[in-house]
Amino acid sequence: MPPELTERQAFLVLNALPNLGPITLNRLLAELGGDPRAVLGAGKRQLESVKGVGPVISDSVVAWRDHVDLAREEERMAKSGADFVTARDPHYPRLLKEIHDPPIGLYRRGGYDFAHPCIAIVGSRRTTLYGQATAKKFGAELARLGFCVVSGLARGIDTAAHEGALSVGGKTAAVLGCGIDIIYPPENLALYRRIETEGGAILSEFPFGRRADRQSFAMRNRIVAGMSDATIVIESDVDGGAMITARFAGEQGRLIFAVPGRIDQNSSAGCHQLIRDGATLLTSVDDILGELNYLDGLRPAAIAEKPADVAAGKPANLTADEARVFECFRGGAILAPDALAAATGLAASQLSATLMMLELKRLVAKRADGAFEARS
Repeated sequence: MPPELTERQAFLVLNALPNLGPITLNRLLAELGGDPRAVLGAGKRQLESVKGVGPVISDSVVAWRDHVDLAREEERMAKSGADFVTARDPHYPRLLKEIHDPPIGLYRRGGYDFAHPCIAIVGSRRTTLYGQATAKKFGAELARLGFCVVSGLARGIDTAAHEGALSVGGKTAAVLGCGIDIIYPPENLALYRRIETEGGAILSEFPFGRRADRQSFAMRNRIVAGMSDATIVIESDVDGGAMITARFAGEQGRLIFAVPGRIDQNSSAGCHQLIRDGATLLTSVDDILGELNYLDGLRPAAIAEKPADVAAGKPANLTADEARVFECFRGGAILAPDALAAATGLAASQLSATLMMLELKRLVAKRADGAFEARS
């Protein structure tokens, strides 16, 4: 047993070693008493007595100093403001410990401690305006109720879900399929920073510098599903990565919800298949709460509403676009989307998302004729 290493350092080394997947790491820890230092200090014969461990893996463990620059890894963590949360830490997501192959540790940026239940929202990178608006809506509603919204920081549905949670001051966690020092896709740098600084968390099981590939994305998906009480799929074709996440959720005994879409669009074919296979059709957040069946004492505390700016005569928690659109309804005006677009100068996609958020904040209501009016 290498006495110079702390337990956390030993976990960090094991996690960074090549050729060792989470299943093998968990077997080694279980067979050798649970102490990662004992694993690093074991001989080849002892290591190869563990099922699934052959000469390649045992050589990596015995010669770990040749494969892992611990000082450099710790320096990178310090410079980036990351920490390494092991499965024995209280801040490690509780449900993640229950899956078949949990990571032995997670790199984390941001201080969220996963004290409240998590709901995953996943879907296609090539999404429609309907899918984006729906993901933002559910992300915001769930975050407002006190859930942590989990997704993968990818383009499309993932991005919209994270943005929805942040829009109401809620918690959201992004699980990466690469090292925590790599922002992918690069256009989500600002979102990455918002999640980290606004009370959320960026997570990865991969060491610094690890690039994303097909295998790492699948490993990421098992974490997204594994740390969540339920997984919501919004827009996915039958071969999409979100379907892999849903399969992991089913294998882990978690709830699966799917949002229906148009029957003539491939972007919703995966959701319709999930519904046929037994996933719960999702139309409102009440469907989730009913399935989870939380008692009042177990449901997370909702985010308190922000006080209204009485002097200004309008709510204080609006973005610039929301305030511009809301101002159009002063005096009881009833306006169609075309009239709102002309009055505000917003593009159709921006206006649609803004109206969705104003509806969510209970400030405007959509009428049967498609026009909008302020709520009284």
